Amino acid sequence: MINTDANGRSWPRAIGIGLAVAVIAAIVMLALTAAGVSPFPKPPSLAFAETLLRRPLPLPVGLLFHAAYVTCWAVIFVRYFPRRDLKTALALAGALWLVILVVFFPVMGWGVAGLNVSPKLIPASFVPHFVFGLLLWGLDKYVPRAALLTSHRA
Repeated sequence: MINTDANGRSWPRAIGIGLAVAVIAAIVMLALTAAGVSPFPKPPSLAFAETLLRRPLPLPVGLLFHAAYVTCWAVIFVRYFPRRDLKTALALAGALWLVILVVFFPVMGWGVAGLNVSPKLIPASFVPHFVFGLLLWGLDKYVPRAALLTSHRA
């Protein structure tokens, strides 16, 4: 049975929002990479997957890691955050940005804040996190609360 909580916190809605945010963000990042604008040596999700699994991987594996990560945080936001406003979504995005700077980049060998690669990684990693916060808030606010619910009323 689907959780039909009146506040729009159902599992299908939360997962759907997460997947939508992941896909939109991935399209934007891949377009920037293809245009040669991205300063990353490779997509961070792919670099993290390769570090974790200790071998070279194709881009789709990195995209799966990206989708899982983004969807997980979107579900946590939609289902469990008591306040789901723009300020809270951007605060979550900011916190996740700080985590990538001080945890993920060093683990991947890029140094704290990506400084072993380039100082450009600081703003380059901020922008997608900011977009994540905006998309998360916007989709949670504007995707109809009952869009994914089924009715079994007679």
